[in-house]
Amino acid sequence: MLKLTDVDTHYGPLPVLKSVSLEVRVGEIVCLLGGNASGKSTTMKTILGVVRPTAGRVEFEGDRIDGLATEVIARRGISLVPEARRIFARMTVWENLSMGAFTRQKAPAGEVAQDFERVWTLFPRLKERQHQLGGTLSGGEQQMLAIGRALMARPRLLLMDEPSMGLAPVLVDQVFDIIRAINGQGTTILVVEQNAPVALSIATRGYVLQNGRIVIHDTARILLATDYVRRAYLGED
Repeated sequence: MLKLTDVDTHYGPLPVLKSVSLEVRVGEIVCLLGGNASGKSTTMKTILGVVRPTAGRVEFEGDRIDGLATEVIARRGISLVPEARRIFARMTVWENLSMGAFTRQKAPAGEVAQDFERVWTLFPRLKERQHQLGGTLSGGEQQMLAIGRALMARPRLLLMDEPSMGLAPVLVDQVFDIIRAINGQGTTILVVEQNAPVALSIATRGYVLQNGRIVIHDTARILLATDYVRRAYLGED
């Protein structure tokens, strides 16, 4: 579904991604692991066209998308749950979700209503708070809202940037249970995370990014048993 081939990305003269190659197959959950400043968020921005690669290719469902505008890429079926949630604080929960369906203004009204029901089923708490301003929600509720907003676009590929950031451990477990459920409903997912144990526990495969390069990739099960991952992310000798 998604394929990056030898992608370089620069910020001005500064190289950030260096010959990055990865792929996400239909129906998978793939995680991209890495520490701060490893290039994880830049990978997301490159996929979405927020920044343009200086070399290499980005393909979605067999078509090259590097060089396309972000809004065109979004309309092709890729949605983002951004780092730090980035919900619209002065809009209600219902209005935030409606903004997620903005690219589908010509969709039948009944179809959008079905998507609201899907979000209410996944997140009953949001239904209870649908008239509440987004900025007054708790951190966990805002993460639910950010996920729900992305789902309103009916993406075939969902990108998630650090979904566990700033959440208590019990909420992290809830969020990743929901990610697994969304995938079970047919949405392919690429998740960027620093929390390797929880990400790999639900992923099909994973990649580790360090200083802008992919240094290891394999199935999630094998990565969890790899010495490098155990030392770097699990604190084991």
